[in-house]
Amino acid sequence: MNAAARIVALFFLSASSALAADETFRTLKVKDEVYTNVTVTSSSATDIYFSHSRGLASAKLKDLDPDMQKHFHYDAAKSAGIESSQRQATANYQAALAKAKPVVKQDYTRGDKSGGDDFVAPNLSARSIRGQAMPQIQIEKWVTAPPQTQGKCVLIDFWATWCGPCRQSIPELNAFAAKYKDRLTVIGISGESEADIRKMTDPHIDYAVASDTQQRMHNILQITGIPHCILVDPSGIVRYEGHPGYLDDARLQHFLDKYSN
Repeated sequence: MNAAARIVALFFLSASSALAADETFRTLKVKDEVYTNVTVTSSSATDIYFSHSRGLASAKLKDLDPDMQKHFHYDAAKSAGIESSQRQATANYQAALAKAKPVVKQDYTRGDKSGGDDFVAPNLSARSIRGQAMPQIQIEKWVTAPPQTQGKCVLIDFWATWCGPCRQSIPELNAFAAKYKDRLTVIGISGESEADIRKMTDPHIDYAVASDTQQRMHNILQITGIPHCILVDPSGIVRYEGHPGYLDDARLQHFLDKYSN
């Protein structure tokens, strides 16, 4: 296991509204994949979240067979409206973020491993550890099995459900997790309880999340403001730190091209 893999042991968590009681099914078909020994733990107007014989997963209601869609009260029009609103909210946020960002001339060539051409975020709200080994992550609650971090960069976001800028950053972090899934693992650490995290249904989170109500990492890193994120290369060295809003797609791609194995 490499240094980045040792840093984190987290899993995929999706916020949702809880069912009155867990429901069990021998099988559940989602598109072409069949899950066995299924327990559905929560659902929303667009998704269900469940455990199965191999772990935890989520699925879009629109991807279930008609009988299961009916069972979970799937409303195609309502679901489409929610997803459209989420896409519009993401587009509005990205447009506002692009307008608000300062223009920074930066060289995104591969360069060497010294970090001399790396973007450095202004207004750091934490103790700087850029260029140093990432401290061992300490959390209180592992929600499921850890994500795959072997040979990848790891983007750790410190956030909270009550934090407006944190929630605004989620759509872009979702996009990073999807676009760079072969080279990047995105995780979120909140100082709130698992129950509080699960109460948040909008925006939807598509990357791993953990809870640490003791805020041990906040204290270790002396974080004074959130959101605050840290990008760790596959060898465990911190390459970026600061507000996730400054880490746009071009800058992230620069770090991945330069430091990924």
